Amino acid sequence: MFIIFIAHVPHNPWKAWIPAAFGPSDATELFVFCSGMASAMAFGSLFRDRSFFLGTARTAYRVWQVYWAHVCLFAVMVTMIAIFDQMHGDDFYSTRLYTRPIFDDTARHLIGFMTLQYVPNYFDILPMYMVILMMMPVVMALSRISRWAVFAFIGGVWFLTQFDILQLGAEVREGNDREWFFNPFGWQIIFFLGFSFVMGWIKPPPRSWWLVLAAAVIVGLGVLTASRYGWGNFDWVIPFRRANRWLFWKTDLGIFRIVHFLAVCYLAWFVVGEGGKRLAMSGIPGRIVDVIRKVGQQSLAVFVSGMVLSQFMGAALDQTAERGPVALAWANLTGCAILIGIAYLVGWYKSEPWRREVVVPAKRVAEPRAEPRSEARGGEATSAEVRTLEPRTKGRAAV
Repeated sequence: MFIIFIAHVPHNPWKAWIPAAFGPSDATELFVFCSGMASAMAFGSLFRDRSFFLGTARTAYRVWQVYWAHVCLFAVMVTMIAIFDQMHGDDFYSTRLYTRPIFDDTARHLIGFMTLQYVPNYFDILPMYMVILMMMPVVMALSRISRWAVFAFIGGVWFLTQFDILQLGAEVREGNDREWFFNPFGWQIIFFLGFSFVMGWIKPPPRSWWLVLAAAVIVGLGVLTASRYGWGNFDWVIPFRRANRWLFWKTDLGIFRIVHFLAVCYLAWFVVGEGGKRLAMSGIPGRIVDVIRKVGQQSLAVFVSGMVLSQFMGAALDQTAERGPVALAWANLTGCAILIGIAYLVGWYKSEPWRREVVVPAKRVAEPRAEPRSEARGGEATSAEVRTLEPRTKGRAAV
């Protein structure tokens, strides 16, 4: 979430140090992969342990939530950049964010947006996620046949996208055939890889130094072919990329992006240990891990907030004389701190503290005074009087 925020702050030099600057895969693959794992935990068990109907209903409810998050994100962003344009005196911000069509032809583009026919580039992650979620019941139905049926399906769908057979239009303007920047039929393979690991359809790879070496070689090739360290220092890189663009496609998720991402995942998994046991640290490092985990647990709320916050911080930086190191540090670190606060706030709301039972401490009841035995009762104490007098008698004996 922090990387996605930093990556979306306009003209942010800090982007030179995020993973996308060192290879073809980036935070998007990680986001989609982790979403697949989380979906397996949240929805996969319903399909497997309860019923196909309940799993489908729960998935549909999540699609409904994501859809309205997408709508609210767009409404807030368009309102914010309209304010920025008025302050700037032109259409600078709406043009920079590729949302100018909604201002120039509002009715057509508003209808197109609500029906997912108009998908601006900045607002394409959540629509992709929705389509992939809608594929989940199909995958779970195939899993009843065989896991190989699942792999054939997700692999076949991905393969068709590489030839532009499966794609979705992102424009309602005539003569413009722009497709969704993130083609869900290509990106679903990363999602369902994460999903398959949690469902147990794919077993974790062995911990082998040979695999570590192979993964390191792949990551090194990524640095050479997809970073400024390769583009500027080796003459063969640009011609190689032009001749093999299909390897690096982001829209349809080229094969080298997948292989590179899996290599990075393997190295990370090897470092942290099985089940992330090396992340179980104490002290400050442990607290940092807990904070990162909390932010990841509230991914939807933090993601939506980060998309808004990144543009706000970009506009704030535009007001500075120059984007010096102090201003950049303020924008990036403050934004990350706000996202942490949002994660904890949303987590608190989700815990529904108002539903917890309030434990009222028992009031101290004054000890009744021992009454003399009633002569009317023949000098014998009642059972209630005996219970009252016993503690006092024991107390005096102890003294």
